Amino acid sequence: QVQLVESGGGLVQAGGSLRLSCAASGSVFSTKTMAWYRQAPGNKRERVASITSSGSTNYVDSVKGRFTISRDNAKNTVYLQMNSLKPEDTAVYSCNAMYTVIPIFPWGQGTQVTVSS
Repeated sequence: QVQLVESGGGLVQAGGSLRLSCAASGSVFSTKTMAWYRQAPGNKRERVASITSSGSTNYVDSVKGRFTISRDNAKNTVYLQMNSLKPEDTAVYSCNAMYTVIPIFPWGQGTQVTVSS
């Protein structure tokens, strides 16, 4: 069973930066398209960025030019560099394999990102 452990969140002022990490156990990580998701209170979970096993990336419009997703398959880790953070980026950020309806792996605990204005 794959386990996902997210870290790197925190409290930051608007315009600041954070780098999130998601470490995955198990050997299937390198074959999966991985994604970062976020969920703010009262909102649905949304996918903000994804990266294929070969490194192709995709972003939701609201984070394009500010967030960068990357991965290290040797370390079974996916990263999310977040720059020029805005208060509307405040949410719990989680990673998972990209899915359409049902999550592929059990969710980790997520990491809280809070951006103050």
